[in-house]
Amino acid sequence: MPPKPMKKMPGGGSIMNFFSKQTGSPGGSRSRASMQPEGSAPSQGAMPTPVSVKEESDVDLTGRHSHEFTVKFNQASPNEYTVLCSQPCTVLKAIKSNEKCNEKIKCSDENIMIQLGKADKESSVATHFPCSCINDGECLIILCKEEKVEVKVQDFKIIHPKDHYSVFYIDTVGGLHTKRKELFKNSDVKKFKRVCVYGEKGMTVDEAVKRDGRFIDDLGYFELSDNRDLKRLTVHTQRVDNLHLRDYKMRLPKNIKENNEKQQESPSNNSQKKCKRRSRSEVLALAEQEGLSVKTAVRETDSGVDTDEIYERLREQFPDLKEWMENRFPGDSYQEALTLRKENFGKIQQAFSEVHRVRKLLELGKSVCKISVKDICVGTGFVLFDNLILTNAHLFKGYVEGKELQQDVEVFALFDYEEPLPKSNFYFFTAENRFIDFDAELDYAILELNPEGSKPNQQTKAKNIQVPPGLLNRFGPLPPNGEACIIGHPAGGVKKMDPTWIIETEKRGQAIDEHLRQYKDPFIITTISDWLKKQGIEDILIGGSKAEKVGTYHTFMYHGASGSPVFDGLGRVFGLHTAGYVCNSANGIESVIECAHPLLTIFENFVGNLKESENEELLKSIEEAAKRNPHLKEILHPEEAEEPMEVS
Repeated sequence: MPPKPMKKMPGGGSIMNFFSKQTGSPGGSRSRASMQPEGSAPSQGAMPTPVSVKEESDVDLTGRHSHEFTVKFNQASPNEYTVLCSQPCTVLKAIKSNEKCNEKIKCSDENIMIQLGKADKESSVATHFPCSCINDGECLIILCKEEKVEVKVQDFKIIHPKDHYSVFYIDTVGGLHTKRKELFKNSDVKKFKRVCVYGEKGMTVDEAVKRDGRFIDDLGYFELSDNRDLKRLTVHTQRVDNLHLRDYKMRLPKNIKENNEKQQESPSNNSQKKCKRRSRSEVLALAEQEGLSVKTAVRETDSGVDTDEIYERLREQFPDLKEWMENRFPGDSYQEALTLRKENFGKIQQAFSEVHRVRKLLELGKSVCKISVKDICVGTGFVLFDNLILTNAHLFKGYVEGKELQQDVEVFALFDYEEPLPKSNFYFFTAENRFIDFDAELDYAILELNPEGSKPNQQTKAKNIQVPPGLLNRFGPLPPNGEACIIGHPAGGVKKMDPTWIIETEKRGQAIDEHLRQYKDPFIITTISDWLKKQGIEDILIGGSKAEKVGTYHTFMYHGASGSPVFDGLGRVFGLHTAGYVCNSANGIESVIECAHPLLTIFENFVGNLKESENEELLKSIEEAAKRNPHLKEILHPEEAEEPMEVS
C-alpha cells in the first residue's frame, strides 16, 4: 500500500493534553445509558434503573460538548464574563475554569448562590447543577452569602448530556401545610421565586431534592402540586422523568407535619419512633403505583405492617408471578449455575496461570491500540495487517457519510499505552478519514493508518516507529466453549487483560438466571427481566435470531473496550468485543452478559465487499497476510476448501 502524507496535528503537532484529558475520563465513550453519578447512588431498596442495550461507545463523558454561557457578579453590573464549556461538568466547575471568574469568587462553595438568567430573583440553581443543562448563551449571576446556602455535596465527576436529566422548578413559597415550616437551610433562598432542581431520569423526587443540598434535611414525606393544576399531585417517591420543565409547589401532609413537630419538641426515642401506621392495602397500592419493591414502600411510608403478611397477600393476588418464578428457577438451577461458575473459574485459573500462554498473549497484545475519536469518544482496536486496523463501527455513529468520516473528525491509534501518565511511553498514528470497509450490522470498521508514527510533544515525526504486526493470520473460529481472554482499553485507560470463559449458547439462559437471582425481591427480578427482553436479550438465547451468530461471556471490559480482540485458550483471536446487555442497579451499571461478533464472519463480509468492488490490490495483500491460515484461505477460495488445520 503506498505511503500517504501524515495529517498535521492541531496546535503544532502536540496532542498530549488531548490524550491525558481522555485518559482521566471515568467513562469511555458516547452516552445513551443512564449512569448513576458518584454520590447519588440509589438506596439498596431502590429499583434498578433501566438502560438500553449497551454499545461500548455509549458513555462519552468527554464527548462532543461545546457551548458557552456568561457570568455576572452583580445584577446591575454591565460586565459579563464568557465561560466556554469544552466538556460536561458542574456549573461551578465550569465557572471556575475561567481564571477571572475564579478570582472574583471570594467565598466558599457552600456559600455561593447562583441566579439563573437576568430576570431579577426569578430562579436559582445549585452549584453542582450540570452545565449541559444550561442553555447556550444563558447568563448566570454569582452571589456570595454570609451563611451556607447548600450543604457540601460530593464532587460530581460524571456529568451527562442534558437529555439524561429532568429539570423542574419548585416555588420557594410552599403550598399546603408549609407556612409553619422552613423548607430551606438559608432563608435567602426565599428571595427567589423558585429553585431549579434536577435529577437523572430514573431518580426519585426525594433523591433529587436531598441531593440538591438547599432544602432542609428532615422534610420527610412531601408532595409536589403542579402549578397548572393544584389538584395534580406528585409524591416524593415518584421518579422525576415526567417533571421536566414544570413548576411545582411543595406541600406537606398535615398529620406528618404535626408528627415532625412532636419529634422536634421531645427528645424521647419513643416519640421519634411514632409514625402513622399504614394499612396493608395502602402499602401495596403505593408499591404498585410507584413501581417500588414492597420493602421500599414499607420504608418510605414508615409503616409498621408485617411484610411477611404482605408477601402472602401478593402470592394470593398474583398466582402468575409465583408460577413464573418457579418456571424461571426450576429445582436447583441457581445452585447449578454457581457450581458451573466455580468450575469455569478453575479452568481459566489453570489455563492462564501457564507462563507460556500469558507470554503469548502479551506478545499478541502489542497489536491492540486505544482508539481516540477526538472530542467524541474512545474505544479499542487492533492491527489486521500492514497499516489496517479493525474496531467497532458504533464508535463513529453519527459522524459517517457513506464510507467516509466527516472531515472535522480526527482518529488516533495509540500503541504501548500500558502505564499511566506521565510514565507512559505510548506512540500514535493518525487514521485516514475514509474507511476501508464499514458495516453497521456486524458493527465493524476498518481504517488505514498513516505510516508515520509520532510521540506526544514531539514537533517532528519520530523515526523507526512502525505499526505492530497484525492479528489477521491468528484468526480462528468461534469456539463453542472454553477459556477466553479480552485485551483492551476499558474506560479509555491503560491496556488491560481479562481472562474469562465462553458462555455456551445453551447456558446463556442459566447465566442470566444467575444474575437475576442475586435480587431477593420478585418485583425487581421481573422488572429487570422485562428490561432485558426490551433490549433484545432473547435474540441470543436458543432459538433467537443471533443465537448462533455471537459469542458470549462475562467481563469487566465495559465502556471504551469496544473493538477489543477476544482470544481463545490457544492464542487464536476469534471475536470482536462489541456490546452487552446491562441494567443499572444500586451498585451502578451491571453487565448481565457481554458478546462479540465472530471474526471469521467479519472477514468473510470484508472479502465479499472487496471482491464486489474489484479491489484487486488489497485482495492480493490479504492473500499474502492470510496465506498460513487455512480458515481464511477457505473464505478466500471456497472452491479449494479443505479440512481446516489448527493454527498454533
